[in-house]
Amino acid sequence: MIKSASVFSSNMVLQREKNMAVWGVSDEPGTVTADLNGVKASCTVREGKWSLLLPPMEAGGPYEMTLSLDGKEFARYTNVMIGEVWLCGGQSNMELELHSEVNGEKELASLTADVPVRFYYTNKVGTVEEAIEAEKNCGWGVADPQGSRAWSAVGYYFARKLSADLGITVGLIGCNWGGTSGTNWIDKDHILGNSELASYMDEYFENTKGVSLEEQKKIYDEYTEYDKQWNERAQEVYKTEPKIGWNEIQERIGKNRWPGPRNDFNPFSPAKMFEAMLMRVCPYTLAGFLYYQGESDDHKPRSYYTLFTTLIRVWRERWGDDELPFIFVQLPGYKVSSDPDYKHWCLIREAQMRTFRTVKNTGIAVCIDCGELDNIHPVDKRPVGERLCLQAEQLVYGIEEDAFGPMFKDYMVNDRMMSVYLEHAEEGLTAGEKGLTGFELAGDDKVFYPAEAEIVVDCIMLYSDQVTEPKYARYAWGNFPEYSVFGKNGIPLAPFRTSMEDE
Repeated sequence: MIKSASVFSSNMVLQREKNMAVWGVSDEPGTVTADLNGVKASCTVREGKWSLLLPPMEAGGPYEMTLSLDGKEFARYTNVMIGEVWLCGGQSNMELELHSEVNGEKELASLTADVPVRFYYTNKVGTVEEAIEAEKNCGWGVADPQGSRAWSAVGYYFARKLSADLGITVGLIGCNWGGTSGTNWIDKDHILGNSELASYMDEYFENTKGVSLEEQKKIYDEYTEYDKQWNERAQEVYKTEPKIGWNEIQERIGKNRWPGPRNDFNPFSPAKMFEAMLMRVCPYTLAGFLYYQGESDDHKPRSYYTLFTTLIRVWRERWGDDELPFIFVQLPGYKVSSDPDYKHWCLIREAQMRTFRTVKNTGIAVCIDCGELDNIHPVDKRPVGERLCLQAEQLVYGIEEDAFGPMFKDYMVNDRMMSVYLEHAEEGLTAGEKGLTGFELAGDDKVFYPAEAEIVVDCIMLYSDQVTEPKYARYAWGNFPEYSVFGKNGIPLAPFRTSMEDE
């Protein structure tokens, strides 16, 4: 038996202008040859595996690719395109399917196979064994009103704009799962080897120490049955009370135990999806990564910078490219209306901005204006996808797009006033319909008060009658904060604080 990795199929998109990795397994010795439109490369089967690199090619197609072992063909893929390939990683807001997006049905109705966007769906599984079984029905899909319903909406809007602007086919590899921590997507060694991240393994160790696999399975099966029944009860409540608060519904029908006990049978245990999903499509040759995640790590926001930068490093290492572009979404606003503002999402956003500032070849799509109160899954994904695309076009493709909204640069205090200087604001700033809101000032006591604001070209002047000697400022600092400043391109001012010592 010989076969390629399941990510290779008819309708696939291969990355242009780079060596293209092709790999698989074989229980027979010999030489494997790949032939893509007359361009060939070969390798020898070693220890049951084979891996080769096709040389770089320009964008084009459709082509055929054949794979053979010692001259005997074992696979033929048709309608293959050479274009741009991006991996869509993260959790539920990257996963949110096109049919669930606010304009998704309209977009779907317009799709035909001629639309130059294609998608590979990585099965959501927690073990390699499950992945091997699930992949029997995997394959790349072309644009289609029915077949594209489960595509990532964010990925789709990114690819639709990029393909139009570049004039080539864009392929997306969806590799995401709702509710996942960043620790689901990196290996155990990098979690245990870092003191800030090791605590993520504590629950796993507590639930598995001295517990047999048989007992672990029993515990997890009991949880899945409970979770099924809980969701059925919840749906009945939501039918009559769609805006009921999260805490209230748990008081009504019982505690929600998701994601369940961390053990060897729970796919949400650390590193599970890294092995069972991400590594199943690695090292498929990519233009870069798109990433939308952070919501599920809000309980440990102060370690998110370490977690996020570790994830970027690990992914790049596994793909063998320390500079592979990594473009991500800064979390939008979100809050349950009945809950207090815990001010932990603003810390996640700060960690994401810090990552953008300190890690090379990264891009950030600022989306504070793309959230919804009481809805952790905002349904308008077009601006998110298109802002990711603007970042890619500026970072990767050298297109001089106006990709950035204003961002904090520096500040200066003069008597009772603080001047906040911004970058990417040379064309000027605009205020929202309610005027300039969302700004706060504090003195040495670190007690913040709302601040009056005035725009002066690319600078914002802040003052407050309650702060006679301003020392700290912050903007849009909350889970679902007020925001009011935009660049001339319509992209909002990124949330910021002038000092991490203001707490």
